[in-house]
Amino acid sequence: MPTLSRKQQTQKRHKRLRRNLSGTKSRPRLSVFRSNNHIYAQVIDDVAQSTLCAASTLDKDLRTSLKANASSCDASTAVGELVAKRALEKGIERVVFDRGGNLYHGRVKALADAARVAGLKF
Repeated sequence: MPTLSRKQQTQKRHKRLRRNLSGTKSRPRLSVFRSNNHIYAQVIDDVAQSTLCAASTLDKDLRTSLKANASSCDASTAVGELVAKRALEKGIERVVFDRGGNLYHGRVKALADAARVAGLKF
């Protein structure tokens, strides 16, 4: 059996997680994608196959206010707060958290904790 790259291992874990995670209109999925340089979060309704709101370190609102590197835990915290604020504006209070095959640690955990503090319920 060939050895898998780190990206392939993450994709395999994500596929395994998604078997049991699905977002609905009443409780959409908060999906996190973490690259080397940035972090992205989307609130997704899987039934309608639509993205309800999103935030990332590439947003113009965040880019100017970020003091730290975009690949830091501080940046992830800012993204978590922003996606929670946008979700609450659309009337979304409860979500299912999808860590995207990544470990619940570091930047992913920082984003989730910030979203919880800002008012989202997991």
